[in-house]
Amino acid sequence: MDQITLSARHLHAFTEVGFQVAGGSGAHGAMTALRKIIPVEAYEFVAFDPATGRHRSLVSSGYARVDEDAAEEYAGLDPYRRAMAARVPLPMGSPGTELYYRRHLEPYGWRSGLTAPLFVTEGRYTGLLHVNSREALPPEATTVISAVSSTLAHVTDVTRCVIDPMGLPPGFHAVAFERGGRRRAVAGWPASEAVDREPMMADLARDFIDSRELSRRGLWLDSRGQWREVRVHRAGVGFHGAIQGAVIAERPCALPYELTAREIEVLTRVAMGDSNPQIAAVLVLSVRTVTTHLEHIFAKLGCDSRTRLTTKVMAEGLCRLDLP
Repeated sequence: MDQITLSARHLHAFTEVGFQVAGGSGAHGAMTALRKIIPVEAYEFVAFDPATGRHRSLVSSGYARVDEDAAEEYAGLDPYRRAMAARVPLPMGSPGTELYYRRHLEPYGWRSGLTAPLFVTEGRYTGLLHVNSREALPPEATTVISAVSSTLAHVTDVTRCVIDPMGLPPGFHAVAFERGGRRRAVAGWPASEAVDREPMMADLARDFIDSRELSRRGLWLDSRGQWREVRVHRAGVGFHGAIQGAVIAERPCALPYELTAREIEVLTRVAMGDSNPQIAAVLVLSVRTVTTHLEHIFAKLGCDSRTRLTTKVMAEGLCRLDLP
């Protein structure tokens, strides 16, 4: 990357770009700050959606029109793929891009421009930024845009989830779901292989999204026989969290309070309000066996009534979480 001498004006603009992105003003606020040091007349943010493997125009300003297929067309150009590999902006009119610019930009008077591939700090690709001008951009434009590209990458990050303010404790792995079942990564949290292996998790997410619950907790016995603590939170997924969704997070665990798998099943039915005869019928046990299990459960959890037991079970997520 070329060297530039940073003035107080540059430093203020860089700080303002970060503030605008983090503060929610997003593309327009960030570009207003950037225009103080680079004479950009038009810009377009293009998002890459890993769920579909495609690009789409997200936000634009200054262009007379933005063709719907232009984003995917440009992202497929070999010069852009090389720019992605090098993580450097590609100047307008570079070899191999002439036809694209002749079709989409030159008819509208644009004579100078750059396209920057956008990667967040951890190296994940989120999309691209086009900037254009009717006059030549200054020599430092490439370096300046490179310097803020990792900040601007958050504008096009459609995988972001806006989760419950309580968040998740350490050690959890997570997957986000749209109501339609599409899965998305949860930025900042490792992906859950256990959730990915279970196709019915999408149904659990849909059921939760359609409920009035703000969160859900429980114990899940996965397909490999491992108990896992599961938490489900409401989430907004996609650009600015605009799509209603849910985050399902899990971590391996031992059964708490030295409870057995059968005692967890009995606990779950108690929390649902079932009587001892009802529990016996559902679990195919004798009433006496259910009563014995409950005596052990009361002792282990230190409860002296079904009401207190149910309160503790719901507060600590001791119910078995069965998939739809």
